Amino acid sequence: QLKLVESGGGLVQPGGSLRLSCAASGFTFGYYAIGWFRQAPGKEREGVSCISNSGGNSHYADSVKGRFTISRDNAKNTVYLQMNSLKPEDTAVYYCAASFVGLAYDNSLPPLGVLDNFGDWGQGTQVTVSS
Repeated sequence: QLKLVESGGGLVQPGGSLRLSCAASGFTFGYYAIGWFRQAPGKEREGVSCISNSGGNSHYADSVKGRFTISRDNAKNTVYLQMNSLKPEDTAVYYCAASFVGLAYDNSLPPLGVLDNFGDWGQGTQVTVSS
């Protein structure tokens, strides 16, 4: 299985920015779409963004559209989530996860709402947005 390690979380004021990283190892990184998810206290885990295996396609939850940007560098086995204009409601533990797509569905995107499509998960990184 793929090993995923998140980093880059922390405390930031409303309106500020953070850049999260997800470093992967263990398998062929280019065969996997990568998603970002978050879970706040008392809430279910929700999908934030996903990027296709080759980086050509991406999608976002409505709550973060226009503020967050996902990208990947397959040479470094790393996916990034740039978060701008952060709001208190963005406070959560953020997780990255991998979904196998292989080559038959090259550059396709798994639906963010179906967590079972993502078989490998990182340990999470805390993001707190507060003044």
